[in-house]
Amino acid sequence: MMIVGERMVREPVTVSTEDTLVAAQAKMHAGGFRQLPVIMYGKLAGIITDRDIRRHGHQMRITKVSAAMTKNLLTVSPATPLDEAARILLEHKIGGLPVVDKEKLVGIITITDMLQAFVDLTSSSAKRVARIY
Repeated sequence: MMIVGERMVREPVTVSTEDTLVAAQAKMHAGGFRQLPVIMYGKLAGIITDRDIRRHGHQMRITKVSAAMTKNLLTVSPATPLDEAARILLEHKIGGLPVVDKEKLVGIITITDMLQAFVDLTSSSAKRVARIY
């Protein structure tokens, strides 16, 4: 059984609740991300997505991340089975889940990470089958 901790991005890029949406957008563009965990006083406070930022249009320079972020978060632990995390992403139609261990943000798992796991698994299977014949 594959678990989230084996596939998550460790020490993800984050933003603060006090950062502006412009600053969050710049971090997203620089890293090629569509969402960022939001930290307040060293703890996970929310998540901000590219869609959240676009909703604020011309107010991005003055709007703080705290005004646009999602606060009621779904999270998983590093020990969560990967298929369970995938189900959560699908059921809630979201692109990523913060990974929390003992109330500390330790990573993020995204749809991209799930697809990479699928490709790795199916590629390995195909190679094993090819060697058998």
